[in-house]
Amino acid sequence: MFEGPMEDRLAIRELHETYGDGVVRFDKDTWGSVWADDAEWDFMGMELRGREAIVETWLGAMSNFDAVSFSCVPASIEVDGERAKSLCQTQEVLKGKNGSTRMIGGLYTDELEKRGGRWVYIKRAFEVVAEYNPQGD
Repeated sequence: MFEGPMEDRLAIRELHETYGDGVVRFDKDTWGSVWADDAEWDFMGMELRGREAIVETWLGAMSNFDAVSFSCVPASIEVDGERAKSLCQTQEVLKGKNGSTRMIGGLYTDELEKRGGRWVYIKRAFEVVAEYNPQGD
């Protein structure tokens, strides 16, 4: 469902797109800019707290890949004042440093907050929905 002011929903969509751009370019500053300082990230069973820990863990995960193609499609954005919830479907192609290729379809469940006039993730959870070549063979 999509609810709330169009301007806020567009800003949240652009936040998702900024996240994806940071992934594709392996750009920690761009990728890290979407998180609140006190954000929480449930990443495949790891419970991370704080932007610094989140970015550090992401950098470690990304170090396994030579290239990543990442796209996302918002499935819902519900804005309620300065807070919002969203679901975002993702498609990823990951080229491992060992020459392997994996394809992942995922789903992010998000809680966002408008801080300092801009939207940031305050809580984000990722789950794999479908995967091809999970071992990277």
